[in-house]
Amino acid sequence: MFKTESTKMYIFLMILTIAAFSGLQGWRTIFNNFAVETAHLNGFNIGVIQSVREVPGFLALLVIYILLFISEHRLASLSIILLGVGIGMTGFLPTFHGVIFTTILMSFGFHYYETLNQSLTLQYFTTSEAPVVFGKLRSLAAITSIGIGIVIFFVVNFLTYKTIFLFAGIFVASLGVITVFMDPTKKDMPAQHKKMIFRKKYWLFYVLTFFAGARRQIFVAFSVFLLVKKFDYSVTTVSALFVLNNLINFFISPQIGKAVNRFGERKVLSLEYGSLIVIFLVYAFSESKILVGIMYILDHIFFNFALAIRTFFQKIAEPGDIAPSMAVGFTINHIAAVILPVFGGILWVYNYKIPFIMGSILSLVSFVFVQMIDREVVK
Repeated sequence: MFKTESTKMYIFLMILTIAAFSGLQGWRTIFNNFAVETAHLNGFNIGVIQSVREVPGFLALLVIYILLFISEHRLASLSIILLGVGIGMTGFLPTFHGVIFTTILMSFGFHYYETLNQSLTLQYFTTSEAPVVFGKLRSLAAITSIGIGIVIFFVVNFLTYKTIFLFAGIFVASLGVITVFMDPTKKDMPAQHKKMIFRKKYWLFYVLTFFAGARRQIFVAFSVFLLVKKFDYSVTTVSALFVLNNLINFFISPQIGKAVNRFGERKVLSLEYGSLIVIFLVYAFSESKILVGIMYILDHIFFNFALAIRTFFQKIAEPGDIAPSMAVGFTINHIAAVILPVFGGILWVYNYKIPFIMGSILSLVSFVFVQMIDREVVK
Protein backbone atom coordinates (compact mmCIF):
# COMPACT_ATOMS: atom_id res chain seq x y z
CA MET A 1 0.00 0.00 0.00
CA PHE A 2 2.88 2.37 0.78
CA LYS A 3 6.64 2.45 1.14
CA THR A 4 8.14 0.02 3.67
CA GLU A 5 9.87 2.80 5.61
CA SER A 6 6.47 4.33 6.41
CA THR A 7 5.14 1.11 7.97
CA LYS A 8 6.24 2.06 11.49
CA MET A 9 4.33 5.33 11.29
CA TYR A 10 1.23 3.55 9.99
CA ILE A 11 1.30 1.07 12.91
CA PHE A 12 1.86 3.94 15.36
CA LEU A 13 -1.13 5.85 13.98
CA MET A 14 -3.24 2.68 13.99
CA ILE A 15 -2.72 2.18 17.74
CA LEU A 16 -3.48 5.80 18.52
CA THR A 17 -6.55 5.72 16.26
CA ILE A 18 -7.90 2.72 18.17
CA ALA A 19 -7.31 4.59 21.43
CA ALA A 20 -8.81 7.88 20.25
CA PHE A 21 -11.99 6.42 18.82
CA SER A 22 -12.49 3.94 21.64
CA GLY A 23 -12.61 6.92 23.97
CA LEU A 24 -14.58 9.22 21.72
CA GLN A 25 -17.18 6.60 20.80
CA GLY A 26 -17.60 5.48 24.40
CA TRP A 27 -18.05 9.09 25.49
CA ARG A 28 -20.47 9.97 22.68
CA THR A 29 -22.58 6.84 23.02
CA ILE A 30 -23.61 7.50 26.61
CA PHE A 31 -22.97 11.22 26.97
CA ASN A 32 -26.41 12.50 25.94
CA ASN A 33 -28.20 9.98 28.14
CA PHE A 34 -25.77 10.70 30.99
CA ALA A 35 -26.36 14.43 30.48
CA VAL A 36 -30.16 14.08 30.55
CA GLU A 37 -30.62 11.30 33.13
CA THR A 38 -27.76 11.90 35.58
CA ALA A 39 -26.51 15.47 35.16
CA HIS A 40 -30.03 16.78 34.31
CA LEU A 41 -28.82 19.15 31.58
CA ASN A 42 -31.07 20.99 29.11
CA GLY A 43 -30.60 22.01 25.48
CA PHE A 44 -28.84 25.26 26.38
CA ASN A 45 -26.45 23.40 28.73
CA ILE A 46 -25.65 20.95 25.94
CA GLY A 47 -24.92 23.80 23.55
CA VAL A 48 -22.55 25.44 26.05
CA ILE A 49 -20.73 22.16 26.73
CA GLN A 50 -20.36 21.41 23.04
CA SER A 51 -18.94 24.92 22.50
CA VAL A 52 -16.50 24.45 25.36
CA ARG A 53 -15.55 21.07 23.90
CA GLU A 54 -14.37 22.86 20.77
CA VAL A 55 -12.21 25.46 22.53
CA PRO A 56 -9.16 23.11 22.50
CA GLY A 57 -9.67 22.71 18.76
CA PHE A 58 -9.71 26.48 18.44
CA LEU A 59 -6.41 26.54 20.36
CA ALA A 60 -4.82 23.86 18.16
CA LEU A 61 -2.42 26.46 16.78
CA LEU A 62 -0.62 26.23 20.16
CA VAL A 63 0.62 22.83 18.97
CA ILE A 64 3.10 24.74 16.79
CA TYR A 65 4.79 26.18 19.87
CA ILE A 66 4.62 22.99 21.93
CA LEU A 67 6.55 21.32 19.10
CA LEU A 68 9.48 23.59 19.97
CA PHE A 69 9.98 21.40 23.04
CA ILE A 70 8.64 17.96 22.08
CA SER A 71 8.43 15.89 18.90
CA GLU A 72 5.17 15.44 17.00
CA HIS A 73 4.85 11.71 17.61
CA ARG A 74 5.58 12.04 21.34
CA LEU A 75 3.01 14.81 21.71
CA ALA A 76 0.47 12.61 19.91
CA SER A 77 0.97 9.89 22.54
CA LEU A 78 0.66 12.33 25.45
CA SER A 79 -2.51 13.77 23.90
CA ILE A 80 -4.13 10.33 23.93
CA ILE A 81 -3.18 9.86 27.59
CA LEU A 82 -4.87 13.18 28.41
CA LEU A 83 -7.95 12.06 26.44
CA GLY A 84 -8.16 8.95 28.63
CA VAL A 85 -7.83 10.93 31.84
CA GLY A 86 -10.65 13.31 30.87
CA ILE A 87 -13.01 10.49 29.91
CA GLY A 88 -12.23 8.49 33.04
CA MET A 89 -13.13 11.44 35.28
CA THR A 90 -16.45 12.30 33.56
CA GLY A 91 -18.72 10.06 35.63
CA PHE A 92 -17.28 11.38 38.90
CA LEU A 93 -18.45 14.94 38.20
CA PRO A 94 -22.14 14.73 37.12
CA THR A 95 -22.85 18.47 37.22
CA PHE A 96 -22.89 21.19 34.60
CA HIS A 97 -19.54 22.64 35.70
CA GLY A 98 -18.06 19.21 36.34
CA VAL A 99 -18.94 18.03 32.83
CA ILE A 100 -17.44 21.22 31.39
CA PHE A 101 -14.14 20.52 33.21
CA THR A 102 -13.81 16.90 32.13
CA THR A 103 -14.94 17.76 28.60
CA ILE A 104 -12.13 20.32 28.28
CA LEU A 105 -9.55 17.74 29.40
CA MET A 106 -10.65 15.02 27.00
CA SER A 107 -11.12 17.53 24.20
CA PHE A 108 -7.58 18.88 24.46
CA GLY A 109 -6.36 15.30 24.15
CA PHE A 110 -8.54 14.39 21.16
CA HIS A 111 -8.11 17.60 19.18
CA TYR A 112 -4.35 17.76 19.60
CA TYR A 113 -4.06 14.11 18.58
CA GLU A 114 -6.19 14.72 15.48
CA THR A 115 -4.06 17.71 14.51
CA LEU A 116 -0.89 15.64 14.79
CA ASN A 117 -2.43 12.61 13.12
CA GLN A 118 -3.29 14.67 10.04
CA SER A 119 0.13 16.30 9.99
CA LEU A 120 2.06 13.02 10.31
CA THR A 121 -0.07 11.33 7.63
CA LEU A 122 0.46 14.12 5.11
CA GLN A 123 4.21 14.19 5.85
CA TYR A 124 4.92 10.44 5.74
CA PHE A 125 2.73 9.39 2.80
CA THR A 126 2.61 10.54 -0.81
CA THR A 127 -0.30 12.37 -2.46
CA SER A 128 -1.64 9.05 -3.77
CA GLU A 129 -1.02 7.17 -0.50
CA ALA A 130 -2.44 9.76 1.90
CA PRO A 131 -6.13 9.46 0.84
CA VAL A 132 -5.90 5.68 1.17
CA VAL A 133 -4.23 5.91 4.58
CA PHE A 134 -6.83 8.41 5.78
CA GLY A 135 -9.56 6.08 4.53
CA LYS A 136 -8.06 3.00 6.19
CA LEU A 137 -7.60 4.80 9.50
CA ARG A 138 -11.24 5.96 9.33
CA SER A 139 -12.23 2.36 8.64
CA LEU A 140 -10.22 1.26 11.68
CA ALA A 141 -11.93 3.99 13.70
CA ALA A 142 -15.29 2.62 12.56
CA ILE A 143 -14.59 -1.00 13.53
CA THR A 144 -13.21 0.22 16.86
CA SER A 145 -16.39 2.20 17.41
CA ILE A 146 -18.45 -0.90 16.58
CA GLY A 147 -16.62 -2.85 19.26
CA ILE A 148 -17.16 -0.12 21.84
CA GLY A 149 -20.82 0.25 20.83
CA ILE A 150 -21.42 -3.48 21.24
CA VAL A 151 -19.72 -3.49 24.64
CA ILE A 152 -21.81 -0.57 25.87
CA PHE A 153 -24.99 -2.12 24.46
CA PHE A 154 -24.48 -5.15 26.71
CA VAL A 155 -23.01 -3.52 29.83
CA VAL A 156 -25.17 -0.41 30.16
CA ASN A 157 -27.84 -2.33 32.06
CA PHE A 158 -25.28 -3.73 34.52
CA LEU A 159 -22.75 -0.93 35.01
CA THR A 160 -23.24 2.69 36.01
CA TYR A 161 -22.29 5.53 33.69
CA LYS A 162 -19.47 6.35 36.11
CA THR A 163 -17.97 2.87 35.77
CA ILE A 164 -18.24 2.84 31.98
CA PHE A 165 -16.50 6.21 31.70
CA LEU A 166 -13.76 5.03 34.08
CA PHE A 167 -13.02 1.77 32.25
CA ALA A 168 -13.00 3.57 28.88
CA GLY A 169 -10.58 6.18 30.20
CA ILE A 170 -8.18 3.58 31.59
CA PHE A 171 -8.14 1.66 28.30
CA VAL A 172 -7.44 4.79 26.23
CA ALA A 173 -4.68 6.06 28.51
CA SER A 174 -3.02 2.63 28.55
CA LEU A 175 -2.69 2.58 24.76
CA GLY A 176 -1.25 6.07 24.90
CA VAL A 177 1.39 4.90 27.37
CA ILE A 178 2.34 2.00 25.08
CA THR A 179 3.04 4.36 22.16
CA VAL A 180 5.22 6.62 24.29
CA PHE A 181 7.91 3.94 23.94
CA MET A 182 7.64 3.75 20.12
CA ASP A 183 9.70 5.77 17.63
CA PRO A 184 8.07 5.64 14.16
CA THR A 185 9.98 8.62 12.74
CA LYS A 186 12.34 8.90 9.78
CA LYS A 187 15.39 11.14 10.00
CA ASP A 188 15.27 12.49 6.45
CA MET A 189 11.85 14.15 6.63
CA PRO A 190 11.59 17.86 5.62
CA ALA A 191 11.88 20.12 8.66
CA GLN A 192 8.58 21.64 9.71
CA HIS A 193 8.22 25.35 10.48
CA LYS A 194 7.74 26.05 14.19
CA LYS A 195 5.62 29.15 13.66
CA MET A 196 2.20 30.03 12.30
CA ILE A 197 2.03 29.89 8.51
CA PHE A 198 -0.55 31.86 6.51
CA ARG A 199 -0.17 31.98 2.76
CA LYS A 200 -2.44 33.58 0.17
CA LYS A 201 -2.30 30.47 -2.01
CA TYR A 202 -3.93 28.43 0.79
CA TRP A 203 -7.03 30.66 0.90
CA LEU A 204 -9.45 28.03 -0.41
CA PHE A 205 -8.19 25.46 2.10
CA TYR A 206 -8.87 27.98 4.88
CA VAL A 207 -12.39 28.75 3.60
CA LEU A 208 -13.38 25.09 3.15
CA THR A 209 -11.94 24.24 6.56
CA PHE A 210 -13.92 27.03 8.23
CA PHE A 211 -17.27 26.00 6.74
CA ALA A 212 -16.58 22.29 7.34
CA GLY A 213 -16.10 23.09 11.02
CA ALA A 214 -19.33 25.05 11.17
CA ARG A 215 -21.37 22.29 9.52
CA ARG A 216 -19.71 19.60 11.66
CA GLN A 217 -20.61 21.33 14.91
CA ILE A 218 -24.31 21.40 14.11
CA PHE A 219 -24.07 17.66 13.44
CA VAL A 220 -22.07 16.88 16.59
CA ALA A 221 -23.94 19.15 18.96
CA PHE A 222 -27.54 18.56 17.93
CA SER A 223 -28.10 15.47 15.78
CA VAL A 224 -27.91 12.85 18.55
CA PHE A 225 -29.56 15.27 20.97
CA LEU A 226 -32.44 15.49 18.48
CA LEU A 227 -32.72 11.68 18.46
CA VAL A 228 -32.78 11.51 22.26
CA LYS A 229 -34.84 14.61 23.05
CA LYS A 230 -37.47 14.69 20.28
CA PHE A 231 -37.63 11.04 19.20
CA ASP A 232 -36.95 9.39 22.61
CA TYR A 233 -34.06 7.19 21.48
CA SER A 234 -32.82 5.14 24.45
CA VAL A 235 -29.13 4.54 25.20
CA THR A 236 -29.44 0.99 23.82
CA THR A 237 -31.07 2.31 20.62
CA VAL A 238 -28.35 4.95 20.24
CA SER A 239 -25.71 2.25 20.79
CA ALA A 240 -27.32 0.02 18.15
CA LEU A 241 -27.47 2.96 15.72
CA PHE A 242 -23.78 3.68 16.31
CA VAL A 243 -22.90 0.04 15.63
CA LEU A 244 -24.85 0.00 12.35
CA ASN A 245 -23.44 3.40 11.45
CA ASN A 246 -19.84 2.33 11.97
CA LEU A 247 -20.33 -1.04 10.30
CA ILE A 248 -21.31 0.81 7.13
CA ASN A 249 -18.36 3.17 7.53
CA PHE A 250 -15.95 0.27 8.03
CA PHE A 251 -16.61 -0.84 4.45
CA ILE A 252 -17.11 2.58 2.88
CA SER A 253 -14.22 4.61 4.38
CA PRO A 254 -11.41 2.91 2.40
CA GLN A 255 -13.44 3.44 -0.76
CA ILE A 256 -13.64 7.17 -0.06
CA GLY A 257 -9.86 7.43 -0.18
CA LYS A 258 -9.80 5.52 -3.46
CA ALA A 259 -12.58 7.73 -4.82
CA VAL A 260 -10.49 10.84 -4.11
CA ASN A 261 -7.65 9.36 -6.18
CA ARG A 262 -10.01 8.35 -8.99
CA PHE A 263 -12.43 11.30 -9.21
CA GLY A 264 -10.58 14.14 -7.46
CA GLU A 265 -11.40 16.26 -4.46
CA ARG A 266 -13.89 18.55 -6.21
CA LYS A 267 -16.30 15.79 -7.23
CA VAL A 268 -16.09 13.98 -3.91
CA LEU A 269 -16.75 17.12 -1.88
CA SER A 270 -19.52 18.23 -4.25
CA LEU A 271 -21.33 14.97 -3.55
CA GLU A 272 -20.89 15.51 0.18
CA TYR A 273 -22.22 19.04 0.38
CA GLY A 274 -24.99 18.51 -2.15
CA SER A 275 -26.27 15.63 -0.04
CA LEU A 276 -25.92 17.54 3.24
CA ILE A 277 -28.23 20.30 2.04
CA VAL A 278 -31.01 17.70 1.91
CA ILE A 279 -29.98 15.84 5.08
CA PHE A 280 -30.13 18.92 7.29
CA LEU A 281 -33.55 19.88 5.92
CA VAL A 282 -34.82 16.39 6.77
CA TYR A 283 -33.48 16.80 10.32
CA ALA A 284 -35.44 20.03 10.56
CA PHE A 285 -38.79 18.99 9.13
CA SER A 286 -39.18 15.21 9.36
CA GLU A 287 -41.47 13.68 11.98
CA SER A 288 -40.28 10.15 11.22
CA LYS A 289 -38.08 8.50 13.83
CA ILE A 290 -36.75 6.02 11.28
CA LEU A 291 -36.08 8.59 8.54
CA VAL A 292 -34.12 10.84 10.91
CA GLY A 293 -32.07 7.83 12.03
CA ILE A 294 -31.24 7.10 8.39
CA MET A 295 -30.21 10.71 7.89
CA TYR A 296 -27.87 10.40 10.88
CA ILE A 297 -26.16 7.42 9.26
CA LEU A 298 -25.81 9.24 5.94
CA ASP A 299 -24.55 12.35 7.74
CA HIS A 300 -21.84 10.30 9.44
CA ILE A 301 -20.80 8.72 6.13
CA PHE A 302 -20.43 12.09 4.43
CA PHE A 303 -18.45 13.43 7.38
CA ASN A 304 -15.62 11.11 6.28
CA PHE A 305 -15.48 12.86 2.89
CA ALA A 306 -13.74 15.77 4.65
CA LEU A 307 -10.42 13.95 4.17
CA ALA A 308 -10.53 15.41 0.64
CA ILE A 309 -10.00 18.90 2.07
CA ARG A 310 -6.72 17.74 3.63
CA THR A 311 -5.53 15.90 0.53
CA PHE A 312 -6.36 19.01 -1.53
CA PHE A 313 -4.09 20.98 0.79
CA GLN A 314 -1.31 18.39 0.43
CA LYS A 315 -1.32 18.99 -3.35
CA ILE A 316 -0.80 22.75 -3.04
CA ALA A 317 1.37 22.88 0.12
CA GLU A 318 5.07 23.54 0.61
CA PRO A 319 6.65 20.49 2.39
CA GLY A 320 7.65 22.46 5.50
CA ASP A 321 4.19 24.03 5.88
CA ILE A 322 2.27 20.85 6.69
CA ALA A 323 2.57 20.67 10.51
CA PRO A 324 1.90 24.38 11.20
CA SER A 325 -0.83 24.50 8.56
CA MET A 326 -2.67 21.53 10.07
CA ALA A 327 -2.57 23.31 13.44
CA VAL A 328 -3.76 26.59 11.92
CA GLY A 329 -6.39 24.67 9.93
CA PHE A 330 -7.72 23.07 13.09
CA THR A 331 -8.04 26.50 14.68
CA ILE A 332 -9.88 27.86 11.64
CA ASN A 333 -12.09 24.76 11.66
CA HIS A 334 -13.09 25.55 15.23
CA ILE A 335 -13.72 29.30 15.02
CA ALA A 336 -17.38 28.69 14.23
CA ALA A 337 -17.34 25.61 16.44
CA VAL A 338 -16.81 27.68 19.58
CA ILE A 339 -19.73 29.97 18.77
CA LEU A 340 -22.29 27.86 16.91
CA PRO A 341 -23.25 25.30 19.61
CA VAL A 342 -24.10 28.03 22.16
CA PHE A 343 -25.87 30.12 19.52
CA GLY A 344 -27.59 27.01 18.23
CA GLY A 345 -28.57 26.02 21.76
CA ILE A 346 -30.32 29.36 22.22
CA LEU A 347 -32.08 28.95 18.87
CA TRP A 348 -33.00 25.37 19.80
CA VAL A 349 -34.92 26.67 22.82
CA TYR A 350 -36.85 28.96 20.47
CA ASN A 351 -37.29 26.39 17.68
CA TYR A 352 -35.21 23.22 17.29
CA LYS A 353 -35.47 23.41 13.47
CA ILE A 354 -33.36 26.56 13.13
CA PRO A 355 -29.89 25.01 13.79
CA PHE A 356 -30.54 22.40 11.10
CA ILE A 357 -31.73 24.98 8.57
CA MET A 358 -28.48 26.82 9.30
CA GLY A 359 -26.61 23.60 8.54
CA SER A 360 -28.31 23.35 5.15
CA ILE A 361 -27.34 26.92 4.28
CA LEU A 362 -23.71 26.33 5.33
CA SER A 363 -23.60 23.21 3.15
CA LEU A 364 -24.83 25.23 0.16
CA VAL A 365 -22.07 27.81 0.67
CA SER A 366 -19.47 25.05 0.91
CA PHE A 367 -20.80 23.47 -2.30
CA VAL A 368 -20.19 26.74 -4.16
CA PHE A 369 -16.58 27.10 -2.95
CA VAL A 370 -15.76 23.45 -3.67
CA GLN A 371 -16.22 24.13 -7.38
CA MET A 372 -12.97 26.17 -7.31
CA ILE A 373 -10.71 23.29 -6.19
CA ASP A 374 -9.43 22.12 -9.59
CA ARG A 375 -8.42 25.65 -10.56
CA GLU A 376 -6.34 26.03 -7.38
CA VAL A 377 -4.57 22.66 -7.83
CA VAL A 378 -3.32 23.47 -11.35
CA LYS A 379 -2.03 26.96 -10.50
